[in-house]
Amino acid sequence: MTATATIRSETRPGEVPAPVAATAGGATVFSPLAALLKPRLSAAAVVLACEPLARRTTLKVGGPADVYVEPAGETDLAEVLRFCRDRAVPVRILGRGSNLLVRDGGVRGVVVCLAALAFAQVEVQGPLLRAGAGARLKQVAAEARRHALTGLEFLEGIPGSVGGALRMNAGAHQAWTFGVLERVRWMTPEGEAEEKPASAVPAEYRSCPAFRTNLALAAVFRGQPGDEAAIQARMEAFRRQRQETQPREASAGCIFKNPATIPAGRLIDELGLKGTRIGGAQVSTVHGNFIVNTGGATAAEVLELIEWVRVEARAKRAVELETEVEIVGEDSV
Repeated sequence: MTATATIRSETRPGEVPAPVAATAGGATVFSPLAALLKPRLSAAAVVLACEPLARRTTLKVGGPADVYVEPAGETDLAEVLRFCRDRAVPVRILGRGSNLLVRDGGVRGVVVCLAALAFAQVEVQGPLLRAGAGARLKQVAAEARRHALTGLEFLEGIPGSVGGALRMNAGAHQAWTFGVLERVRWMTPEGEAEEKPASAVPAEYRSCPAFRTNLALAAVFRGQPGDEAAIQARMEAFRRQRQETQPREASAGCIFKNPATIPAGRLIDELGLKGTRIGGAQVSTVHGNFIVNTGGATAAEVLELIEWVRVEARAKRAVELETEVEIVGEDSV
């Protein structure tokens, strides 16, 4: 079944909208689902049909979303969620596209990106920083430094958004997101906004179960009073370390979670797999836990390379590597 046929099957009886058109691979694709959704949202909302996701992820691979939406605010977002719930249309959230591998067949249903300004604000009140889910982690770290608040420097080196950091409990330099959180705000699949103390939201290594169903809206971080110059020095040290130890080519970030016995990058290095290549996908020669797109890679090539590394680790070191990168979508046919 084509993406367009899938979308038509998800409209309600009697709904015959004027189709929203998009161009994909030289062909015109019509999306009744996008046409039904668009007039329900504010004029500032973005609704696109058959939107390629490769250009919206840091790895630069993957097929299109049936419908791509950038709501202008929480009211739009709630309407999108209720619309999709009533029609049994799947919804997936997209942050800044890091830590994400989209399969070549793309993503069915609606992909929501909180890129609007309403979701990207960072406000400082005393030692607290309230940041929207669409705000860049680098922006949060910079605002904390500007207000001489320490403890958030590690966020500077994580290439993602606040929402992504909440979903993954992202971390670096022996610090992690939920270790510096005061409160979290999310929206339920029914379109209801809720806010809870961070201490009441269980989080795990590279995961927060609450965000498997709820969509992150905002977070309140807590910093500690510090010296701005010292904070800047630590951020610069983290930046230099990242530049020296991580590849500059397109990547999704770390591919595997660290096993209990050895860091994944060191294991892959010891296995002699740096530089291993399948098509345009290559295990980085700089850091073994990165797979880079050397140009023109497909998601299928990246997935094949991931499996090759896992097989080698299992066969030669009896280590079961678990992926940290989120893999979504369908294979191409």
